[in-house]
Amino acid sequence: MAPVLFLSHGTTMMLGTDSRTRDYWAALGRDALAHGVKGIIIMGAHWNTPDNTIHVSTNPSPPVMPISNTHPALWSTWKPNPDLETSTRVISILRAKGFTVNPDPNFTWMIDTVPLLIGLFGSECPPVTIISQNSHWDPFYHARIGSALRHLRAERYLLIGSGGGVHNLYRTEWKYMLRYKDNFAMERPPDPKTIEFRQSLEDVICKNGGGPEVRRGIVRLMKHPYFRDAHGTDEHFVSACFVAGAVSGEQDRGLRGRLGAEVWELRSQCESQFSLGDWPEEWLQPGSTK
Repeated sequence: MAPVLFLSHGTTMMLGTDSRTRDYWAALGRDALAHGVKGIIIMGAHWNTPDNTIHVSTNPSPPVMPISNTHPALWSTWKPNPDLETSTRVISILRAKGFTVNPDPNFTWMIDTVPLLIGLFGSECPPVTIISQNSHWDPFYHARIGSALRHLRAERYLLIGSGGGVHNLYRTEWKYMLRYKDNFAMERPPDPKTIEFRQSLEDVICKNGGGPEVRRGIVRLMKHPYFRDAHGTDEHFVSACFVAGAVSGEQDRGLRGRLGAEVWELRSQCESQFSLGDWPEEWLQPGSTK
């Protein structure tokens, strides 16, 4: 089955600033293309729907939100590749599992997904299905969404949760980014509580790998004593619950969880990049190299 990714999208400057994270995004994209990825199913952090509903984008020609603080040459001519067939299928799968799901034919693709997709694939982006979060941010609810779509990994769909390892905008320091366009400047280290939560997230993913334990561990982190220090709001974390559900089957036991790259932005924002599992060797396309 295809791997599953939890990627911290960070500020918009992550797309244009040299870093190990940007290199890792590109490496993940090359690996997916080399193994014949069929499509991307991604849950971001910025699209939150009310009541007990979720939405799936069905816009055939979605506009793209401008990516501020990043040179337009990197994104202004990039064309979305919406996967309307898979979006319709995802809606049917989720409805069959009891979710209230609505198609959204007017959705604008946003900065929680587009910079990642460009960083991963550039102009070769596979077809994409975007799923919203629910604004109650119930971790078990979002894990069940991932579980419901888990089987699509066997068809070479790459499931991605776009969020943040540590994301508390109440505690970030914007001065160097706003004055000097330096998103990595740091006069003093992050707060100890945010470092502790970041370590707990790495431990849950990398020490458990795939299987039911990672799902239990991820959702339990929302009760971590320092969760609210690390996440002032919930939306950048529940996409990790979606990922945990997508890799929580008994058959996923033994899959390796890895922290592939990481940077700190704005002093207190940790952009961790996690993968769970590997592409099967037999899927490698002729003439491709890993």
